[in-house]
Amino acid sequence: MDLRPLRALVEVVRQGGFSQAAKTIHATQPTVSKAVRQLEDELGLPLLDRQAQPIRLTDAGEIVYRRAMAMLAERDDLYAELDDLKGLKRGVLRLGLPPLGSSLFAPMFARFRSRYPQIEISLVEHGSRRLEEMVMTGEIELAASLQPVPDNVEWQPVAREPLIALLPADHPSARAASVGLHDLRASPFILFETGFALNRIIHDACQRAGFTPAIAARSGQIDFIVALVAAGLGVAFLPRLKADDALPAGVCRVPLRDPGTDWEMVLVWRRGGYLSHAAQAWLALTREAHPGVS
Repeated sequence: MDLRPLRALVEVVRQGGFSQAAKTIHATQPTVSKAVRQLEDELGLPLLDRQAQPIRLTDAGEIVYRRAMAMLAERDDLYAELDDLKGLKRGVLRLGLPPLGSSLFAPMFARFRSRYPQIEISLVEHGSRRLEEMVMTGEIELAASLQPVPDNVEWQPVAREPLIALLPADHPSARAASVGLHDLRASPFILFETGFALNRIIHDACQRAGFTPAIAARSGQIDFIVALVAAGLGVAFLPRLKADDALPAGVCRVPLRDPGTDWEMVLVWRRGGYLSHAAQAWLALTREAHPGVS
């Protein structure tokens, strides 16, 4: 079976339509539509409900989509393993990082480059959950994510940080030594966009504290979230390493004391998947740069 129609189907589903999928795989919209239609003709079943908005998979489509992701990942593993077997001096490390983890890994790039000058780093940035999906489809080899991680990945610890609440200066708990989520239940929460694993940590801890937070806003930009706190829109949460950055006037840092809210950064890769020498070198460098985390 030609894998190109399978790639087209996967991208149509992931991107929510034919036009955006075409941009992702650098093809025209008619080409993508034709590829999916030919795949349906070959299998003798409709794979997409084209009347739904956004487009949805049929029952047969769900099966093909799941298998297609595995087949595409296996293809990438094949190419990577053959490249290593040929002893290529050049290579590519396909790495995914979330915005909150960038400061942990930034110093490692120069060190990696000095050791492996001919290895290119292909970096993508998304929320952790999106990066985990990209690991499973083989688009990237390694991704930084937060605990807990899915059972279908292997992982290596990187760092553990407590969460810090960012409060407007006039908030009743702004001068407290620490604060619990229950103390913040009346305040609107400013969270990251859907797909950021930090949201789940906050939501789960709120449930344990007996309430569901009211969401005032979401953003993927740390600076904007901090600015919203300074404007008095609500409260936000960052790991200590980011909360220690300079904050604008009107924002106070208060440690969060709820159990189970530590921000635990890990590197993940597909369970049972092949790791290139470049990926293994990055894992080894991470252990050097962040020893003693368990």
